[in-house]
Amino acid sequence: MSNSIITERALAESLKKLMQRYPVNKIHVQMITDDCKLTRHTFYNHFQDIYELLGWIYDHEVIEDLEKCCNLAHWKDGILLVLQYTVENRKICLNTFHSLGRDHLKSFVYHVFNHVLAGIIADITQNIHVDEKSKKDAADFYANAIMGIFIAWLKQNLKREPTVIADWVDKMVKGNLVRLMNQCAKS
Repeated sequence: MSNSIITERALAESLKKLMQRYPVNKIHVQMITDDCKLTRHTFYNHFQDIYELLGWIYDHEVIEDLEKCCNLAHWKDGILLVLQYTVENRKICLNTFHSLGRDHLKSFVYHVFNHVLAGIIADITQNIHVDEKSKKDAADFYANAIMGIFIAWLKQNLKREPTVIADWVDKMVKGNLVRLMNQCAKS
């Protein structure tokens, strides 16, 4: 593992630790660097600000396990992975959601859901011809729909179990996406 990754992970762990006690908008770079015994200069060599570090955390903590879920057979596992990560990091995710970092969380969630959906669509369309724009539009539409469900779940303070949310999303999307791709192939 490179020194750069080690440093970024140390900064990320410090931010996560601090977010257990403070709202993200009350955390300063100096607090993070003091916690992990690095200099402010080191922080700024890796990140422009705390929100960029926050985005890095979301990008690196879930994406690694996601690739195996980007197909029709396992896509629900990808949705569940994001939901379970949110529950396991409840305080951090809700802290982000209720702060200026909300856009980083929304961007991350949209990107993850769009990536999973693009994999599903590629799986569905491997034996039928559907133009790239239709595939992209479908992934965008469903990623935004799932993101809306995710945001509503955050607003409700994660009251419903991740499996309930994943089952509901699976029921609403799976058959409709297959049907849509078949319609696109015919037109």
